[in-house]
Amino acid sequence: MELDNKVCVVTGGASGIGAATCRAFTAKGARVVVTDINMEGARQVAEEIGGLAIACDVSVEAEVNNLVAESEKQLGPIDLFFNNAAVATGGNPLNTPIDVWQDQWNINVMAHVYAVRAVLPGMLARGQGYLLHTASMAGILTSQGNLTYATTKHAVVGLAEWLSITYHDEGIRVSLLAPLGVRTPMLGDLSSPFAVSAAGPIKEPEDVADMVVSGVQSESFLILTDPIAQTWMERKTNDPERWLTGMRRLQAKMNKAPKT
Repeated sequence: MELDNKVCVVTGGASGIGAATCRAFTAKGARVVVTDINMEGARQVAEEIGGLAIACDVSVEAEVNNLVAESEKQLGPIDLFFNNAAVATGGNPLNTPIDVWQDQWNINVMAHVYAVRAVLPGMLARGQGYLLHTASMAGILTSQGNLTYATTKHAVVGLAEWLSITYHDEGIRVSLLAPLGVRTPMLGDLSSPFAVSAAGPIKEPEDVADMVVSGVQSESFLILTDPIAQTWMERKTNDPERWLTGMRRLQAKMNKAPKT
């Protein structure tokens, strides 16, 4: 899909991958709606790109419905909805409170479902539309340390695959962005738990945004941020037992690493 004059909504657009993608979409001629729980940041990005900022808590279906309705009222039908907002609180199943599980499920998974429910009927009626979902390689390969994040991102992978299979022949295109480490507020500094556990090179958000644009233009389902991710996926598929053994060794190394 070419982005020129397309209406694109980006959640989590105040910083990181979201903000960089708002800029990249605008550079291709798109009309961009920026939303984020950090509305001050969303307004700054919208002002910078000449876009539209709309307040929305994506974990609440009524607010997502309002986001879609207000976007379409001001700019017209939504051509692309980028479900990008996420949180990464949590840890292991024994010490992570259930309400943290629920909060992360609502933001990382149900927000995608709410958006699909809001925009898909119109897209199907027009016979075209684009659903873009940010997961993570944690949703394909899993990750150490944060079970809630890995679990919810696995759910996003399943959702995106199902949508692509089910609606492709009705004109709906679906892409799944599965980054490795990216220098965003979620990653933190290089001593943070996410940075320590991130495998592979750390990418800049602008580099990832360029990959997103290329993926949308080619209508590719899986958008990876580094070639090594494909190698790791193949190793997991080809020999799951060996892959699990390797992941256990990595976990053991992390357990022995000095705490900072």
